[in-house]
Amino acid sequence: MKLKNRRTQALIAALALIVVAGTAYVVISRNEQQATAARQAEIAARSRQVMPFDLERTTHRFAKSATGGVQTVTSDDPADAEQVKLIRQHLTAETAGFSEGDYGDPASIHGGEMPGLRDLEQGHSRIDIRYAELPAGARITYATSDASLVTALHAWFDAQVTDHGRHAEHG
Repeated sequence: MKLKNRRTQALIAALALIVVAGTAYVVISRNEQQATAARQAEIAARSRQVMPFDLERTTHRFAKSATGGVQTVTSDDPADAEQVKLIRQHLTAETAGFSEGDYGDPASIHGGEMPGLRDLEQGHSRIDIRYAELPAGARITYATSDASLVTALHAWFDAQVTDHGRHAEHG
C-alpha cells in the first residue's frame, strides 16, 4: 500500500507543479504582451514627432537581403497624394542623413540602444544607401559587402518591425 501512496503522492505533486508552471507561463506571457503593447504605443507617439506622414494610413516594410535590405513606406491608399508626398519627403531626408551616418531620427523614436544602430552609424561609409520613388510611396535600399553591417541592418530591421507593431511588417 505504501508504494501506491507514494505513486499517488508523486502524481499529485507532478500535477501541482504542472498547474503552477502553466499559471506562471500565462502570467508572464500576459505581462510580456502588455509590455509590448505599451512599447508600441510609446513608439507610435514618438514616431508622430519625427515622421510627417500618418502611421495609421501607411505601412512600413522591411525586407532583408543577403547584402542588406530594403525599407519601403507606402500609403495604404495609393491615391492619397498627400501621404505619398510626405513619405517621399521623409525618406529623401532619411537617405541623406543615413548616408552621412546620421541615424538621429530612428534613435529618437526607438532609443539610442536600438539593435544595430551604433554599427550603422559607425559603418555608414561602407553602406550604399539609395532612395527610389514608388507609385504609393518610396523605398530605401541598403547594400554592403561587410557581413557585420548586414547583421546590424537585419537587427535594425527586426527592431523596427517589433517596435512599430501593426504599422510595420517584414517584406
